Amino acid sequence: MARYRYWYRVSGRYCPHILVLVLIKMSRYHAPIPRKFFFKPNWPPRAAALSRLTEERKMSAVWAHFKIREDDSSKADCKLCSAKVSRGGKESTSFNTSNLIKHLKTHHSAEYTQFSQAKQANQQPTLTQVLQKREKMSGDNPRALKITEGIAYFIALDDQPLSAVENIGFRHLLGILEPRYEIPSRHHITTAMLPKVFHDVKKQVSGLLRDVSAVSFTTDIWSSSVCPMSLLSLTVQWIDDNFSLRHATLQAKPFWGSHTSKAIADAFDGMLQTWCIPKTSVHVVLRDNARNMIKGMNDAGLPSLPCAAHTLQLVVHEGLLSQRSVADALAIGRKIVGHFKHSPLAYSCLEDIQLEIGQPAKRLQQDVQTRWNSTFYMIQSLIEQKRALGVFVSEHELPDNLTAHQWALLEKVVTVLGPFEELTRKVSSSEAMAADVIPAVTVLQRFLSRETDDDHGIKTMKGTLAAAVRRRFSDVEEQPLYSIATLLDPRYKNLFFSNTNTAANAKEMLMHELLRSSGEEENHDLHEPPARKPRRDQASSSLDSIFDEIADEQAPVSLNRAQVGSTAQLETYLGETTISREDKPLQYWAVNKVRFPTLAKMASRYLSAPCSSVDSERLFSSVSHIVNEDRNRITADHAEMILFIKKNLPLILPKST
Repeated sequence: MARYRYWYRVSGRYCPHILVLVLIKMSRYHAPIPRKFFFKPNWPPRAAALSRLTEERKMSAVWAHFKIREDDSSKADCKLCSAKVSRGGKESTSFNTSNLIKHLKTHHSAEYTQFSQAKQANQQPTLTQVLQKREKMSGDNPRALKITEGIAYFIALDDQPLSAVENIGFRHLLGILEPRYEIPSRHHITTAMLPKVFHDVKKQVSGLLRDVSAVSFTTDIWSSSVCPMSLLSLTVQWIDDNFSLRHATLQAKPFWGSHTSKAIADAFDGMLQTWCIPKTSVHVVLRDNARNMIKGMNDAGLPSLPCAAHTLQLVVHEGLLSQRSVADALAIGRKIVGHFKHSPLAYSCLEDIQLEIGQPAKRLQQDVQTRWNSTFYMIQSLIEQKRALGVFVSEHELPDNLTAHQWALLEKVVTVLGPFEELTRKVSSSEAMAADVIPAVTVLQRFLSRETDDDHGIKTMKGTLAAAVRRRFSDVEEQPLYSIATLLDPRYKNLFFSNTNTAANAKEMLMHELLRSSGEEENHDLHEPPARKPRRDQASSSLDSIFDEIADEQAPVSLNRAQVGSTAQLETYLGETTISREDKPLQYWAVNKVRFPTLAKMASRYLSAPCSSVDSERLFSSVSHIVNEDRNRITADHAEMILFIKKNLPLILPKST
């Protein structure tokens, strides 16, 4: 019976095994067999059929080197040597590829190797292999662990909720990409995978900080508006051996209770102990101007500086509120912007007017009380849309309108506040340093001290701004952290101090630090510097001309005799021409660290300090995406883990990831 098969007349395929058994049973009991089946004897057994399929599979690879003869199909010509090779017989039923394969093996070894590799690639998988591909991966499978780790990365880097692993669409996507993967539960991600990734990243960040001799921090306190949660941030910045500026986020520590100076000091002590950072390695902590933060840093015994961006914010607020006419014009501007913000119909009409008069369709900017530059952008947007607003007023009603005098006043305010906005952007960049503060203050004071014809109507505001800059930055040149950093910045050196006395004091501070670090005796002889670089032909901003003007005013200092050691390094360094302000100061020290080894070591410490705490503020912008109205039940510890992974994981992942 094994030699026979029941053939399915309709589809021309073998019957399933169970159906064959049923038919055999029916034939034994003389039951009528359905007409769609018929008995066909001498059908090739299944093994022979599989053998023929295998031969056909081989042929797809071996026939790349042979061609069937047109006059005799029982033979094939070798494409490599033109030899005639028999195909195994005269009848088509006996044709095979054995002789062809033997010919390749005997006469063409390289092609035979290619054929063997192709044969292995096309080899049919075994039943065991097929079943293994359908089995679910075990929990300790390396690929499963890698996918689970990738899910944790996905949640942290893309601000996804922890419940993402329960979403139907996400589970469906993973089921298509890897059907054998068993998607973990939210509980597993929260309690197992997230802490594991957190500790792995923390270990890597600790390794980066292990051999750093001087670090600078930024800190701030954030309170959520959707849940009772407060976080104390700690971001770190340092310069590595290649003079590259590095950033990392160390903590966003849950901060419960009253935000007193003692609580802040205790929290800082705990965070430094967690990261095994001695206080002697802390160069400076950038914080805001709040009294509790100032006292907290003093109680902790840590050197600290105020955020330059926050100080500029306070200066501009004083100036804007000092002149009644300016404050009234700003109040009317806010009413106008607010009207369009709350009326889609009014905005639609304004956009139509903008297109009719050939202006691009732009929305008016609304200012925010905590960001003075948002007020600057609001005034700019109003001035840009002055014509469109004039046409709108002629056809529609507004809650209030600006007079011609107020329009002119706002244009002058933009001119005065332009340098403040430019400096705020520069000190808020990720590459800004404490060395940028003294030059910025000097340039601002000179800009505000100049009287122009455009000052009419805003003299009170301009005078208040100048007084606020002098008062709030009064001791900036007496701070060693600012003064020494400015001297060690090859873009500025000793050129931007307010007078020669403060420049000399700053040099004494730096000299003292050099002698203390190197143990040399004090020596103050000076070298004759070379000629300075010519100033640029054209300034790229409103402040560039003042920067160049101040740099050109400084007279070179004479030198009596050459010196040795760190004192000679300082004199030679100060005597050389400053680099362009567009150049990178750290690149300068990377190139000149061999010439000035003692100064370079000092520069790696003092130039590591930022000039603002913007890093911490950006950190809390990311927190607001993690702790929001849709995720207001997340714990502070889990929020800190996710934030830590999000900020530090890019430091560890390969660049191509």
